[in-house]
Amino acid sequence: MNYISIKDINSLSKWVKSAIKIKKNPLKNQSLGKNKTLGMLFFNPSLRTRLSTQKAALNLGMNVMVMNFTNEGWTLEFEDGAVMNSGASEHIKEAAEVVSQYCDIIAIRAFAGLIDKEKDYAETVISGFLKYATVPIVNMESAVRHPMQSLADAITMEEHKTKHKPKVVLSWAPHPKALPQAVANSFVEMMQMQEDMDFVITHPEGYELSPEITKDCKIEYDQNKAFENADFVYVKNWSNFNDYGKVTNSDPNWTVTAEKMALTNNGKFMHCLPVRRNVIVSDEVLDGENSIVIEQANNRTYSAQLVLQKILKKL
Repeated sequence: MNYISIKDINSLSKWVKSAIKIKKNPLKNQSLGKNKTLGMLFFNPSLRTRLSTQKAALNLGMNVMVMNFTNEGWTLEFEDGAVMNSGASEHIKEAAEVVSQYCDIIAIRAFAGLIDKEKDYAETVISGFLKYATVPIVNMESAVRHPMQSLADAITMEEHKTKHKPKVVLSWAPHPKALPQAVANSFVEMMQMQEDMDFVITHPEGYELSPEITKDCKIEYDQNKAFENADFVYVKNWSNFNDYGKVTNSDPNWTVTAEKMALTNNGKFMHCLPVRRNVIVSDEVLDGENSIVIEQANNRTYSAQLVLQKILKKL
């Protein structure tokens, strides 16, 4: 069993209920991971993902090894048949097979390069490990998806849901740097699995996500209109998909403010963090009583623990 996409979940509602149950007694299955090792490979920086996943593994009694390829590992080559006479020192074929000998589960974090859309959406790093590793692979955020975050988001919304069929808004907001689409993509895919929520995406014209992911989702280009009567507002920047990896809009009018949140149905503010204060969202909203970003971050432990627990039970 691998966990690469939120679509790997057979029943989102059942998984969410299981995660909430784990949260009430996180050490219940501490013997499940005894003598098992989680290898965490980071090709990009992390705070919540590293600490929450490591804590989840420890809650299950696992040993944990962490390696940062940004400054510790050999540069890897992912192309089959490559003539390795330049930068890369080791091929993914050997690397994945070797790491598989040391670990029972491999968790990987590798962001989009935001230069070559075709290469990013081919999920070069994750795909390489899936092809050559001999143990289960867990996606801790790849070029296109962040399924551990979207599972935590589903848990958080379930805990704060106050009515049947709440309205959920995914809103773009400005950012000074080009950011990947992974969090937004997985949130959209998670919302498509929800049976009892109304969902709308709002962003400036031209900032559409991949049409293969958004499919028939409702898109509203007027942010204020989208916010009307919303019960949850999930905010995230993503760089341009059509003019790939570029920042083509920095309109500060898309920053989420208290005035905009006043249009909602006492809506809860959500963000995956880290967040640029007073660029993505104003201090007033982020520090307000309806901000549930810290609870979201806490639920990252239980989304990871549920994934690891399900994999361990199949080993």
